[in-house]
Amino acid sequence: MVQHRYKLGAYTYKPEDLTGRHIIVVSNLKPATLCGVESQGMILAADSGENEVKVIFADNIPAGSKVR
Repeated sequence: MVQHRYKLGAYTYKPEDLTGRHIIVVSNLKPATLCGVESQGMILAADSGENEVKVIFADNIPAGSKVR
């Protein structure tokens, strides 16, 4: 299994926060260093208030569905 690290702004989700959940990831990007950590993709998220960003979970969406 290939393991990747994704950074969400200044906040890093712990693996247990995402395990078993469906998330939308933009992958296959050139690695970039964000806040001192190498990022290999982007997780779809939304601003949810002042200095708060939340992952948009897609738990009821079948894997491989198109994002519009």
